[in-house]
Amino acid sequence: MTDTLPPCPECSSTYVYQVDALLNCPECGHEWAGDEQNDTASDVRDSVGNILVDGDTVTVIKDLKVKGSSLVVKVGTKVRNIRLVDGDHDIDCKIPGIGKMGLKSQFVKKASS
Repeated sequence: MTDTLPPCPECSSTYVYQVDALLNCPECGHEWAGDEQNDTASDVRDSVGNILVDGDTVTVIKDLKVKGSSLVVKVGTKVRNIRLVDGDHDIDCKIPGIGKMGLKSQFVKKASS
């Protein structure tokens, strides 16, 4: 079964399994839609697989420590008007009470309109 599924795009693990329409990696915990992996490799997706675009509003799903300070971005913080960038942190944004910073899309969820 694992020889028909693609390797994990995050960690290249071959121990991938399928649950409904999503593929899952047991080693790094990454989830993705297997049929769209090659076609939308440049798409930025949130923690539940929604495609993010510039200007979206997202919600932080986990307390995040701000590197180099004692500040913490609390779970549930809404971040408006995000900007997608290439790199390790794929979201540039301004967080209320903290300022400009980069976020990883795996720690946010697209806010409902």
